Amino acid sequence: MKKEIFKPNRGFAKDARIKNMCEYQALQDAATEDYEGFWGGYAKEKIDWVTPFTNVLDESNFPFVKWFEGGKLNVSTQCIDRHLDTRKNKAAIIFEGDRGDKQIITYLDLYYNVNRFANLLKNEFDVKKGDRVVIYMPMIPEAAYAMLACARIGAIHSIVFGGFSSEALKDRIEDAEAKVVITADGAYRKDKPYMLKPVVDEALSGKTPVKKVLVVERNGEDVTWVAGRDYSYNELIKHQRVTCEPEVMDSEDPLFLLYTSGSTGQPKGVQHNSAGYILWAQMTMEWVFDVKENDTYWCTADIGWITGHTYIVYGPLAMGATTVMFEGVITHPDAGRPWRMVEEHRINQFYTAPTAIRVLHKMGEHEPAKYDLSSLKVLGTVGEPIDPPAWKWYYEKVGGSRCAIVDTYWQTETGGHIVSPLPGATPIKPGCATFPLPGIIAEVLDPQSGKKVEVGESGYLCITRPWPSMIRGVWGDEKRYKKSYFEDVKKEGKPVYFTGDGAHYDEDGYITITGRTDDVINVSGHRMGTAEVEAAIKKHSNVAEVAVVGKPHEIKGEGIFAYIVLKSDCGIADEIEEVKAINKVIQREIGNIALCDDVVFVSGLPKTRSGKIMRRILRSIAKGQEITQDISTLEDPSIVATIVTAVRSCKL
Repeated sequence: MKKEIFKPNRGFAKDARIKNMCEYQALQDAATEDYEGFWGGYAKEKIDWVTPFTNVLDESNFPFVKWFEGGKLNVSTQCIDRHLDTRKNKAAIIFEGDRGDKQIITYLDLYYNVNRFANLLKNEFDVKKGDRVVIYMPMIPEAAYAMLACARIGAIHSIVFGGFSSEALKDRIEDAEAKVVITADGAYRKDKPYMLKPVVDEALSGKTPVKKVLVVERNGEDVTWVAGRDYSYNELIKHQRVTCEPEVMDSEDPLFLLYTSGSTGQPKGVQHNSAGYILWAQMTMEWVFDVKENDTYWCTADIGWITGHTYIVYGPLAMGATTVMFEGVITHPDAGRPWRMVEEHRINQFYTAPTAIRVLHKMGEHEPAKYDLSSLKVLGTVGEPIDPPAWKWYYEKVGGSRCAIVDTYWQTETGGHIVSPLPGATPIKPGCATFPLPGIIAEVLDPQSGKKVEVGESGYLCITRPWPSMIRGVWGDEKRYKKSYFEDVKKEGKPVYFTGDGAHYDEDGYITITGRTDDVINVSGHRMGTAEVEAAIKKHSNVAEVAVVGKPHEIKGEGIFAYIVLKSDCGIADEIEEVKAINKVIQREIGNIALCDDVVFVSGLPKTRSGKIMRRILRSIAKGQEITQDISTLEDPSIVATIVTAVRSCKL
């Protein structure tokens, strides 16, 4: 059945940066015909270089590519200094706290705050170019200052989501060999304080590379202060100068690490470098959201994820936009919270996850009608495909059937959007990622032949040419970098970047993403490696074996379904309490984001004779589907029926 098509708003399209599909195609043709000329032209136009680059692209050591060689810049000056002549009194960041407290930070304010922070790190903590700094922060302005201060002095920041546990934080600190941790005493969530500093204390309780901890006193809660290690940001910042000379960085110098789950238990440190990343962050802000000079833009993500990096801080500030930072929960104190903020701040672009849209729809279906949302021009979604009922409500009730919905597809590793509608140009089919952005050579390939699949056939979504914002490596592990992204698919005998997602084309060439092909679960738009969750569960003293799969979830998109073999099944006094104990271990090891929605205790797992767990079978059982897979190769085929009975008896 052919999907309904929603054409761009004509009034909006007239002033859009890319006004129609002819202009889109012309850009894509230009990239195909002269790839280096395409990217080199935009790099000259968009980046304020200290020293111009001499070579656009070197892929002689693929996949270890180099972009804009010879070029020198500083990302913080790209985001701040270059705007001071024309935008110094313009709002750079509008902050709204959980409790409704508000703060407007102009570009001049931002300049002063970032410079003070940079001087503090440099002079008080001896942070130098190339040092790693872990940021474990709530959604407050100081988090953005910390990122930009690191960029200013050439330090490599690694942000860890504030909901992660002490163990997860410790793993990331140790892998990056971080010298400094920046955190806060705590923050506010649903009008109540919660703590971050105690989590840091626990993460640093053993041997650690961390020399000093900087604490932003956000909510004034009592915390433990370790003499000689812990320092108050609020006190030290008072004495710092408001000017700090930016470190001159090479195009390919690292900007940040961001740890993401993979198909093994150990998180991998995705490395992004300076010039290519900031170029694409700015270009996608301009093309995908079509943000103009007087617009106010709001992305509801957390800076602990790549969405917060690229589309709250770096992208908006690089183009001189006004970006909104929100500390709280968008359904608190009620489901009208985001729409009140849209009305009050006259927000023009609103970017959130399908999980949030589903929650807002469920909790406050009629709330948007109570507010003036006429300022909205573009609505965005990120993290997972959006289902038709949520799309329809978002389009009609939030966007008034006039705003384009840009359903953006991208990853931590891509740095920015790679497949997305353009709001003034692309006819939208709900649930379709649509087309690759100009300059992105993305194709759905057959994994065996490496050839482009036919309409309706499933394949692997790959990017067949390097692009400026692509991942530059897995921190400290070249072998894992190549194995994770460049060994699964070859085109004409040459390795290409494989996203890890399946996809297919429809009769109009639109791309639809069908989901992960590896053992990764997409929980509320955040990728969780099954191996990482399984490793946490195995730390429960009574767990012998475990297999984790994803299961469709009405709100989160995917939930976590665990099949657990206990060491002593006759020793369970209370299954509910046992499940609580297992989730408590997950909470300690990873954080609340990885808690299991469903747990079934089974006598065994479906394994091949070589010991491999057949997760395809477990996924089918979790979804309530008929088992069509060949089970004759299993060591014990009868275990499948036993597991099915166990799941049905749980009435999941």
